[in-house]
Amino acid sequence: MPISRIAKSLLVSAAFTMAAVAAQAEGIGASLLTQQHPFYNELAKAITEEAKAKNVKLEISIANQDLNKQLADIEDFIVKGVDVIIMSPVDSKGALAAVKRAEAAGIKVITVDVPVEGTQVASYIGTDNYAGGVKAGELMAEQLGGKGNVAIIDYPLVQSVVNRVNGFKEAIAKFPDIKIVSIQTGITRAEALAVAQNMLQANPDIAGIFGFGDDAALAAAVAVKSAGLTGKVKVIGFDGMPEAIAAVDNDPDMVGVIQQFPDQMGKLAVDSAVKLVAGETVPADQPIVPGVYVKK
Repeated sequence: MPISRIAKSLLVSAAFTMAAVAAQAEGIGASLLTQQHPFYNELAKAITEEAKAKNVKLEISIANQDLNKQLADIEDFIVKGVDVIIMSPVDSKGALAAVKRAEAAGIKVITVDVPVEGTQVASYIGTDNYAGGVKAGELMAEQLGGKGNVAIIDYPLVQSVVNRVNGFKEAIAKFPDIKIVSIQTGITRAEALAVAQNMLQANPDIAGIFGFGDDAALAAAVAVKSAGLTGKVKVIGFDGMPEAIAAVDNDPDMVGVIQQFPDQMGKLAVDSAVKLVAGETVPADQPIVPGVYVKK
């Protein structure tokens, strides 16, 4: 059936309205956790590209894992009067004060990848980290045939990692013959390497290591080799960065990675910001289901 003139007119009007909303949505400030990790580089790229596509004015600042710098950057956005702040908190608890300041100034806040504890922001966009942790635990159980000792390299200051680890524990708990014998913090790759070496020395019968992120898992794989345990310890990461994907394909000790999709997160963050500026509501939580990458 051909579209009537009235229908055509409404469609054209709607298109112009959407374009006008996008043009008005100027003033998004994005404070990202780091530029030293491929995940955040992909996130920044996606935010930048979507802002350009939507004709949205954007300013990005990089905290480089320094909470004080992030707080200063957020304050700068507040002074400049941006409409929406997109942020990946350096510290889930430490960022609360900055979020409260922004909200008091009438600025909507969207958190990406890492949530803020203690308040409800306009929207949280990120991997369903708990579900990803469950997937990691299930993969570990599968790789170990349902039995063996495992260890976890952790980063407990970040709520998203806490959720991953809790999901992993929940999945492992269903297998009575798998025991978690060590949980230690190793935030940087160098720290994770030292932690993994200590774990393997203290527990030479470890059969699997779950790294909270790909850097931790890649460090664990190096520790496995240096301990002469290649082929005896299954290592699983979480992120899906290219180096880790390549390691799963080529390294016998890296058996899988839980994949995040920062490109989807960045696009959704900007689209949500545009809607907020237009006076629309967006879901308080917008989880993105992670994938599982294993050897081909």
